[in-house]
Amino acid sequence: MTLQELSKERQEQLNELQKKILIRQGYRLVGNHSAVKICEWTKKSLRGEGNCYKCTFYGIRSHQCMQMTTSMFCASRCKFCWRGQKAPVGKEWYGPIDSPEHIIEHSIEEHLKLLAGFGSNKKMNDKKREEHKDVRHVALSLTGEPITYPLIDEILEQFHQRRISTFLVTNAQFPEAIEKIRNVTQLYLSIDAPSKEKLKEIDRPLFSDYWERMNKCLDLLATRRYRTCIRLTMVKKENMDNYEEYAKLINRGSPDFIELKSYVWVGESQKYYHVPNMPYMEDMKEFTKKLLEFLPEYEYLSRHEPSRAILLGKKSLNKKHWINFPKFFDLVASGTDYTAEDYCSEKMEDNK
Repeated sequence: MTLQELSKERQEQLNELQKKILIRQGYRLVGNHSAVKICEWTKKSLRGEGNCYKCTFYGIRSHQCMQMTTSMFCASRCKFCWRGQKAPVGKEWYGPIDSPEHIIEHSIEEHLKLLAGFGSNKKMNDKKREEHKDVRHVALSLTGEPITYPLIDEILEQFHQRRISTFLVTNAQFPEAIEKIRNVTQLYLSIDAPSKEKLKEIDRPLFSDYWERMNKCLDLLATRRYRTCIRLTMVKKENMDNYEEYAKLINRGSPDFIELKSYVWVGESQKYYHVPNMPYMEDMKEFTKKLLEFLPEYEYLSRHEPSRAILLGKKSLNKKHWINFPKFFDLVASGTDYTAEDYCSEKMEDNK
């Protein structure tokens, strides 16, 4: 069955009310199931007000980064998510399937339209005024679950052919999708709790076998040759305990890196949490210190104070947490076997 024939059999993902809400909140819809929105750190970078943690940790230039998703639906309803239920929740893909070419071209187009007003901003220097038009990185982590897009491997491949690096974030509920992915600059698993009961309480997953799915994703993560990362979103008085259990999950996935990020009291999450649920940087440091006691193969690498984020990495990488982007693209194009270490760098590299 062709994509066109399959599309005819399925219904639209978003209703008109959902579309209006998304547009009003700064999203731009792309085709039938994708979306773009400008990250606040992209705006700050253009105004010369700093860069996001991805710049500090990996060398991603915020003013050349596009934030988007290839799928609007999600199989979890996480309490800490600031986005809320703007789009449908679901266990499987439904609706039309847009081509990778259409999604990439129109996502970049909408991204640049949203940034058009910055061209006259006096705070932007001439170099960034030109560079921001040349998207060099895509963060597939906006809303929904981007990994469920049926052609996820194909779209990643086409981003790489354009020498656009890729970070893909998933909530660890779709192991079959992870198995499809041959190449990605960095794959993230969000692990939001150390126990089955707490994960159900925080993520509110749709799948009844959510814990088994998460563990299968961790098993797959341990087999990936590209860079991998486990992200912990820390919510004070909610999931900042059970260090040993977190360590067991992390060791199972054996990621190259671990990101610990503070929950922020914004958006829809305010319905479930309060200001005291936001950890201070000192809380994050204390949690990290205790967690590392159970992770002898990992070490502290960096932190980003404005985001209250901390980066840990495998000691075997010798603190090389930057990304050598040219090397990554060359490795992917060559079709040869490679490992994460092959494109890790001791310094910030040009993302071209």
